[in-house]
Amino acid sequence: MAGGKMSARQKMINLMYLVFIAMLAMNMSKEVLSAFGFMNEKLSENNISTTAKNNEAYANLAMKASEQAAKFAKLNKEAIKIKGYSADFYTYLEELKSKMTAEIEDKNDYESMDKTAFLDEHFFKGDKFTAEGQEFLDKINTYRSDVTNALGKDNKFAPILAKRFSTDDVINAETKKEIPFLNARYEGFPLVASLTSLTQMQADIKNTESDIVSDLLGGKMEEALSLNNYKGIVALDKNAYFAGEKVTGKIVLGRYDATMIPDNVTLNGRDYKNIQSGQVIIDMPAGNVGSHDIKGKIAFTQNGEVVEVPFESSYSVIPQPGDAVVSADKMNVVYRGLDNPISVSLPGVSDHNLRVSASGGKLTGGKGKYSIRPAGGSVATINVSATLSNGKSVNSKATFRIKDIPAAMGSVRGQYGTVRMPKSGLSTAPIAAGLPDFEFDLNIRVQSFKIKVPGQLTIIVNGSSLNAAAKQKLSKAKRGDIINIYGIKATANGYNLKKVLPVNIELTN
Repeated sequence: MAGGKMSARQKMINLMYLVFIAMLAMNMSKEVLSAFGFMNEKLSENNISTTAKNNEAYANLAMKASEQAAKFAKLNKEAIKIKGYSADFYTYLEELKSKMTAEIEDKNDYESMDKTAFLDEHFFKGDKFTAEGQEFLDKINTYRSDVTNALGKDNKFAPILAKRFSTDDVINAETKKEIPFLNARYEGFPLVASLTSLTQMQADIKNTESDIVSDLLGGKMEEALSLNNYKGIVALDKNAYFAGEKVTGKIVLGRYDATMIPDNVTLNGRDYKNIQSGQVIIDMPAGNVGSHDIKGKIAFTQNGEVVEVPFESSYSVIPQPGDAVVSADKMNVVYRGLDNPISVSLPGVSDHNLRVSASGGKLTGGKGKYSIRPAGGSVATINVSATLSNGKSVNSKATFRIKDIPAAMGSVRGQYGTVRMPKSGLSTAPIAAGLPDFEFDLNIRVQSFKIKVPGQLTIIVNGSSLNAAAKQKLSKAKRGDIINIYGIKATANGYNLKKVLPVNIELTN
């Protein structure tokens, strides 16, 4: 029977079950058998609804563990263990119930379930237990000990588990003699009564899960509501300020509530009174160039005692800039035919307040990250302007040389120069090109090439693979011959490469 705190409904079910057990000692009527079946149905329905609630609780705890690992991760690990132990034991009981009713055609014909043979033969052999009977006892004992160990031996559920899943001998009310648990609960009982007993044990498993997970969550929630777990957060309007500017922003609690007004605030060693809707509004001179701290305490009264929540942050005061900072992401030149990435920034000014333009090429992008595609000249210029918070204007520019993409190199199977390979491999291998030491990612496509086999006429091939004519000439080559592939025409990101170096193939057979 279930122990510990139980709902009124659960107490009623348990009481009914005890009454029915007592009636078994008397005449087992058809009505009683049906009543057992009805109880089994109600318990099964209750197990389904409890399972759904437990799954929600497990999911809730898992989510909190992912969001607040320091607080809930350990509890979630305990819950996962409990869930695993419970699922294993519950499944074992469900499989045992299926075996008990396997030969019954109508599973709802409870009046026909008056035989005792199945468990009498399944659990008992003479005065001893069968292997299956001992396994049943072991399953109960293992579940009880596993759950107890997962929670710790001193946990408050230990006595509840000991009572709820006890396999101790039962004292006969009349003879006062001790009877082994298995005999007292399952020997000589009608099938429907034993079936209901196992369903009740499954209900005990589900109630155990519910009790434990609710306790794990409830304990931490109560702890989380304590003001000791609040943390002061400094939220400045920006991280760096010019000399002479005011530092602006706010200080809030980690669990911010507009109705929670602090008793007093200490900021940088002095009492501070600028408090609005639970927020400490910062408004003070920035100070000299360098790093400055913002720290103090927010005091609340909780249960008649003062609780102080500390906060701490820092900011930097930087000199006003005279020039923008402009740098090429790849190198100090820009290449014709490519979108060259350019970063533009101005200390103390947000990216969306910069005005950026270019000459000598087409500029695209924004928010500090741009690309410039050079035109036909030899120089590209990036122009930057901005208005600082004090009203001062800043203008700057950076100039870059425009160069053509370097000569590419022909390749076969990703190899350059002279490549050794069999004739059959060359026949099917595509001809490619690349720039091994170039910093840009290029999509190079070979448009055409020339192939020269010793002693044969040069063949012009359109595309990147040998055509029939080229293969026919290649078939006449011998081991050790050097096949020259040159005159390679290719594009890189749609731009015609001016030069592609040849690649030679030394035939190995």
